[in-house]
Amino acid sequence: MATPSGPAEVKREGEAPAHHRAKPAATLPKPLNLALQGGGAHGAFTWGVLDRLLEDERIAVEGISGTSAGAMNAAVLATGLAKGGNEGGRRALEAYWRDVSKDGRTSPLQRTLLDRLMGNWSLNANPSYIAFDMMSRFLSPYDFNPLNINPLMELIERHVDFVELQSCRHVHVFISATNVHTGKARVFARHELTPQAIMASACLPFMFQAVEIDGVPYWDGGYMGNPALYPFYNAVKTDDILLVQINPIIRRETPKTARDISNRMNEITFNASLLAQLRAAEFVTRLLEHGSLKKKGDGIDGYRDLRLHRIDGAEKLVALDASTKMNAEWEFLVYLRDIGREAAEAFLERHFDDIGVRSTLDVREELRRS
Repeated sequence: MATPSGPAEVKREGEAPAHHRAKPAATLPKPLNLALQGGGAHGAFTWGVLDRLLEDERIAVEGISGTSAGAMNAAVLATGLAKGGNEGGRRALEAYWRDVSKDGRTSPLQRTLLDRLMGNWSLNANPSYIAFDMMSRFLSPYDFNPLNINPLMELIERHVDFVELQSCRHVHVFISATNVHTGKARVFARHELTPQAIMASACLPFMFQAVEIDGVPYWDGGYMGNPALYPFYNAVKTDDILLVQINPIIRRETPKTARDISNRMNEITFNASLLAQLRAAEFVTRLLEHGSLKKKGDGIDGYRDLRLHRIDGAEKLVALDASTKMNAEWEFLVYLRDIGREAAEAFLERHFDDIGVRSTLDVREELRRS
């Protein structure tokens, strides 16, 4: 996959991570850029993917782009990497998701006894979930949450060391939010990250008041960049981007109920920006193949031939309804973590040798099926 580059794009910062330079060339780990989608509690699937990748000493993270729950994972991971390398990243992610589950214990959004007995993760039968779903259709967060209470803020401040994050040179971090006034994506780079920036990336407009930063209101980044891929074009050295995808692009069944229709509309909306980026990249790739554009390299200011990979939850995530994105039970988060680890394990077994060599996501086929 090829993508444009030039002076207008994000500029490359710093050098390769120190742990890259310290090892002999023969034992250098393969660098990867991570593009992390959002999806509420389903972000624990991404935790599992990251946990397995970090466990593999052959993989090193150079850059991370995240949105919503992906932004949370990105900031926590980067803090852990800065403090303790790959193992530090694994410990930081587990501590964060354990705290998510602890906060969820006092939430009224719990599975019913019947759902627990049946092994069903859905909250659709929970009275509080039903009431909130109905209320959000008629009242805004400015009505039902006038004090703008957001429990995620405390979690972010507890698990992200922003001084360490902003000063570290180990990994590039990019967090996406949507400018409410312009409808454009705003990407916060590592040196710009604050608790407000991460909260902006996860600000669903039907749940939270818009997050203001320097007088500009922001909503969830998923509307315009879920996740944003273009920050990688010039900011990093490696050409490999691994997309960790939570929201299914394709569903085989037509939604019939009002709730299912609304949920599918949200999935389509949150995947639209990703598909647009893939479509633009595929177009540039074809131009490069035909010799209509110059490939960047050896002093040539042209277009990078990026390699794209993907890990997703396939049928296991598709089988979960939208209400499970608000299920913070530890047992559910562990279930998601484990299927994330399984998906990453399968990717490494099948495609590790392809990293640094070729794309393993067929973008043309993906667009044709979409």
